[in-house]
Amino acid sequence: MTIGQHALFILSVAVAGYVQNLTGFAFGLVLLGLVGLLHVAALPDVANVVSVLTLVNAVALFRSSRPQYERAVMRPTLVASLLGVLGGALLLNWLSDNVVAGLRLLLGVTIVGCAWVLVIGSASRRQRSSTGTFAAFGLVSGVLGGLFSTAGPPLVYHFYRQPMPLRAIRDALVGIFAANAVVRMGLMLATERVTVHAVWLSLEAVPLVLAQTYWMARHPPKWPPQTVKRLVCVLLLVVGVSLVGSSVRALWGRV
Repeated sequence: MTIGQHALFILSVAVAGYVQNLTGFAFGLVLLGLVGLLHVAALPDVANVVSVLTLVNAVALFRSSRPQYERAVMRPTLVASLLGVLGGALLLNWLSDNVVAGLRLLLGVTIVGCAWVLVIGSASRRQRSSTGTFAAFGLVSGVLGGLFSTAGPPLVYHFYRQPMPLRAIRDALVGIFAANAVVRMGLMLATERVTVHAVWLSLEAVPLVLAQTYWMARHPPKWPPQTVKRLVCVLLLVVGVSLVGSSVRALWGRV
């Protein structure tokens, strides 16, 4: 990477971190989308960076407070998501070896779909969903986590509809994402998919994310939640559509 590419990577991390601190999720989607759009670094390397940052965030959170979650919900979701991580990681290895443009296309479609989920939203439920529903959302989330370290949107959408305490929802999500990140990084290390480049990018990103989180916790932006949601949706849609367009052109050129 050139100095300019490193600067664009740091800028992408800053934008993704800002969105994360505003919304509580979408860090991986924004970072991967911007990096893929700007062609700054390889998507598999950046996905590994997101896994590292997910673990850093979980450790920082659970060191300050003991996690609280409902086991009846946590268990089926976690088991299914870990199985999904395995499938997603295997799919990532195949795509990164064979169809790089296809990997970018899949990421673009994923980002557009997640933006659409944010747009439509959903009303809260009066009764908690069934165990099978939690497992299904966990599986889909795990596949996205294995592919791109972006397990958030399906589970965020599902959990925040449940009649559960916000603290229990937050801790369950952070715990599941952290467990997914551990399994994903273990798979990447076992298959020798963690490059020196990914390590250096992580070293660049971690101090910035920690400093940004520290600063924004003490100086939170006073933006209306609806405005934040719209800005995030627009950003995700622009990035996702751009990735889909460039990937389709690349694939069409091979035909």
